[in-house]
Amino acid sequence: MTTRVLGLFALLAVASAACSTPPVDDKKLPPVNPKAAGLQQGFGTLDRLAEAARNEGTLTVIGLPRTWVNFGEIMDRFADKYDIKINAISPDMASSQQQLQGAGGQAPDVYDLSLDVAVANADKFAPYKVTGWQDIPDDLKDPSGTWYAGYGGYMSIGYDPRRMAAPRTFAELIKPGNTVALPGDPTKTASGFSGVMAASLAGGKADPERGLKYFTDLKKAGALVSSPEQATAVLDWDYLNLARGAAAAEQGRPDWKVTVPQNAVLASHYAQAINAQAPHPAAARLWQEFLFSDEGQNLFLKGFARPVRMEAMEMRNTLDKEAAAKLPKVSGTPVTLTIPQQDAAKTYLKQHWAQQIG
Repeated sequence: MTTRVLGLFALLAVASAACSTPPVDDKKLPPVNPKAAGLQQGFGTLDRLAEAARNEGTLTVIGLPRTWVNFGEIMDRFADKYDIKINAISPDMASSQQQLQGAGGQAPDVYDLSLDVAVANADKFAPYKVTGWQDIPDDLKDPSGTWYAGYGGYMSIGYDPRRMAAPRTFAELIKPGNTVALPGDPTKTASGFSGVMAASLAGGKADPERGLKYFTDLKKAGALVSSPEQATAVLDWDYLNLARGAAAAEQGRPDWKVTVPQNAVLASHYAQAINAQAPHPAAARLWQEFLFSDEGQNLFLKGFARPVRMEAMEMRNTLDKEAAAKLPKVSGTPVTLTIPQQDAAKTYLKQHWAQQIG
């Protein structure tokens, strides 16, 4: 039987149920299990999950700045929609610093982590497969459901169009009059490190030695500066460069354009996970369902991040097209560094960056 026919049967079944089936009888649903690994086996319906979460009353999150990929609006929308208080602890804490006990003895219910940190700590997370599980690419989720990417982006060049021409490649930044900055020390910050690795891409492969040489050449040309505020171009994730431009526009400053260099597309994603010892397990699972719903994914998109379900939502016509149109175009196959590649590159840069760049 073809997928098309199966789909037709499913539609007819839904239509028939809508016309003749009485409301769901809670007595026929499974007992509520706040620690279940999926919506159906733990709650039966989203309404029952929401009710269990409201009974808990609180969701504790950690490491979520309100200005980061629109998390402020995401948290507010979730709290208003489900009447659940959000306790946000240590909003500026980096992924690598997040611990199960959180801050001040408060245990977070959920985490937002870089993939390397999520993979390294998978045994601390509770398996839970969200309703949109099938839309998440296999290489961006743990098969058992302990972690799964929620959003991501590409390393980009943000630039002042009044002071320089639009750069198509990283190599074009090494020109008289251009000044280039990273958002942080590449031996200490993830975005700075990724800027070096993006500039090193050649033939779809990253090489920390090649990346170091690129920045050494920038320095020799007098084009490398330490402050993004003083630079004509900043290497950063596209969602952060776009947010930088939006903030500048709100303050009436000149336009800030963003481009992803051709054939040098470095991708990175942030993973969501539930604390295995979550004080509010139902609220934690409802949070994940919200983040991976069309509504939650479009809120990430509004914050200039690329939602992990973006391709599936585009096919189903549920993607916010206006928000998607604001993202820079991408030319070339995206490259995601494996954890061994990241570890090897970080070791190399720690050994050589300070010596050559200072």
